[in-house]
Amino acid sequence: MLQKKACPPNDEHGRRVDLHVHTNCSDGTFTPEEVVEYAVKIGLSAVAITDHDSVEGVEPALKAALDKNIEIVSGIEFTTEMQNTEIHILGYFIEYNKKWFIDELKALRILREKRMTRMLDCLAQKDIKLTMDDVRGVSGEGSVGRLHLAKLLFKKGYVSSVYEAFVKFIGAGKSCYVRGDRISPVESISIINKAGGVAVLAHPNTMGKDEFIPKLVKAGLKGLEVYHSDHNEQAVNQYKKVAQDLGLLITGGSDCHGMGKGKVVMGTVTVGYDVVEKLKDAR
Repeated sequence: MLQKKACPPNDEHGRRVDLHVHTNCSDGTFTPEEVVEYAVKIGLSAVAITDHDSVEGVEPALKAALDKNIEIVSGIEFTTEMQNTEIHILGYFIEYNKKWFIDELKALRILREKRMTRMLDCLAQKDIKLTMDDVRGVSGEGSVGRLHLAKLLFKKGYVSSVYEAFVKFIGAGKSCYVRGDRISPVESISIINKAGGVAVLAHPNTMGKDEFIPKLVKAGLKGLEVYHSDHNEQAVNQYKKVAQDLGLLITGGSDCHGMGKGKVVMGTVTVGYDVVEKLKDAR
């Protein structure tokens, strides 16, 4: 876990923001309203709603923040793939309610459901009988993902923990892991830019392919998530230099999933509010 000392200072007014937070509209455990409530409680000036391939949490968060002293950044996190490498692309200040954009996300949701069906079929061969309705009972209205399936496996008693579900069945390379049919990061950047947003590469250290970054910049990438809960101080320094060398914005966030990672990490990794202003200017 990234230590506080690796975070940049707050802005000149002491304002800090968390630009990577998930709700239960993807694989978080907090509702959008609970995200806002917690963000206010810990004194954040802004929080970005960045659900996986979904923007359904943005509007409820905006409404919940109306009478509170906090700004909601409309965001998304696209799960993409290039050369057999999973790459996550964040989009900030997107025009999330455009019909063409919603249609794009519906197509991605269909791909996610097809992947889930294949994983359920594999589990069925191991006498683990679960249905898509069971998974939706965990995911709610959000797009389905492996974390929902892991929680279901734990709830039904097939594993002793959510972590064990990944280690035993659905983690990368395990017996019931299924690679998803994903769009490329270049495609996701194009979608974000068309939606009037700013594309940022999420947690580049987990991607492990720095040679991809210049290619993504040519495609329209405008920032790097330098500060992240999975980045140690060495990674922070490394990607800060990469961002500076390529003229990219430096962003950061906790990647909070509510209690999805065992504890609430919202606000443990933050950047100054000036980053929000820079993102607005980059649109």
